[in-house]
Amino acid sequence: MAFWSSTSVFTSKVPRKILFMFTLSLSVTYLFYSLMSCYNSLQFPLQENYVYQGRLVTEEATFVTLREKLYSTSSQGYLDEELIEATAAAEQTVAISTVKDNVETEQRTLDWVRTQASPTKAAAAYHSPALEREPPEFSTTDNELRVNCTSDYGEKKLPQAIIIGVKKGGTRALLEALRVHPDVRAVGNEPHFFDRNYEKGLDWYRDLMPSTLEGQITMEKTPSYFVTSHAPKRIHTMARDIKLIIVVRNPVTRAISDYTQTLSKKPEIPTFEVLAFKNRTLGLIDASWSALRIGIYALHLETWMQYFPLSQMHFVSGERLIIDPSGEMAKVQDFLGLKRIVTDKHFYFNKTKGFPCLKKPEDSSTPRCLGKSKGRTHPKIDPDVIRRLHKFYKPFNMMFYQMTGQNFEWELEVGSDFWSSQN
Repeated sequence: MAFWSSTSVFTSKVPRKILFMFTLSLSVTYLFYSLMSCYNSLQFPLQENYVYQGRLVTEEATFVTLREKLYSTSSQGYLDEELIEATAAAEQTVAISTVKDNVETEQRTLDWVRTQASPTKAAAAYHSPALEREPPEFSTTDNELRVNCTSDYGEKKLPQAIIIGVKKGGTRALLEALRVHPDVRAVGNEPHFFDRNYEKGLDWYRDLMPSTLEGQITMEKTPSYFVTSHAPKRIHTMARDIKLIIVVRNPVTRAISDYTQTLSKKPEIPTFEVLAFKNRTLGLIDASWSALRIGIYALHLETWMQYFPLSQMHFVSGERLIIDPSGEMAKVQDFLGLKRIVTDKHFYFNKTKGFPCLKKPEDSSTPRCLGKSKGRTHPKIDPDVIRRLHKFYKPFNMMFYQMTGQNFEWELEVGSDFWSSQN
């Protein structure tokens, strides 16, 4: 009773305003500390995010530097082991390219985001089965070819240039000479994608290509493309701005060389003269024989010109590639937008084989020549058959000269001792 009476007296003596202010100040103080606590908890992940982004920028810059160093060493033909390890570690942080409008890709993107904090998990996501199930894409834009990241120091790209023909024209010699250039990466074997393996898809085709660094060109050669009717449309669907190289040769010489190759594999086949004519007495040439049909260049070029302008095609003279390889290589390098690095210092003429061999300018080792299958001795062909074939090809050659704007002067070989040297 005494307690309550003393409290009542105290309350009555304290002004109510002071009591209200005191209570308000306590509430404000409590609210202030509560907000500060929330702010700190929110600020921490933001700071962590800034640090993470900074780490990504640093690692990306390191990767670019390593690629530049790798580029300089690759042209010399060796790779430093420490550089390999450092590059492999840096590549784990590279973002994976995604495919638009794909539900599976959206899921992969979410998984990728979740694994960014851990390089080990990021590497596991990089090799996830979902990526391997990516559906093939059968078209590309003019300015951007779809690429796949690889662990082989660069990216596997669809080719920016293709040697599309012609068979027995000198395509292997041209490709080997181009591969000397440090900015050219090419497949050694013929993929035959656009004529035999198209159903396997662009992913399969891309995987055949070597890895390239920035500034390098991916190439392949398959001479049968030039005479495959559906190849132009398929290549155009893949890349409308691709560059095409065609090595052409006197169609008569080419036909004999083609026959010689077949003869080495099938000695039992009839003679060249028998195969070249439906009726030799009447002079009826069998243009359906593939060895002769390939040489009707104007017929095949007409199909290609329905899809590609001449500005995207470059025609190499097979004869001049033997006589003046550095001159022809200069034109090819200009067409591809490359520096003229492959010059006359890279060639040595082999009198035994009858064509140039490759060598390193700074190396005194033996020049590297093409295999035994190249430069075979041609069988003796009846001169009358050769004369008739020249007459058969002449109108087609004239048409080809007009279409390309180049005169290959194959008619000048008629009547000369050229054939004796070839036979």
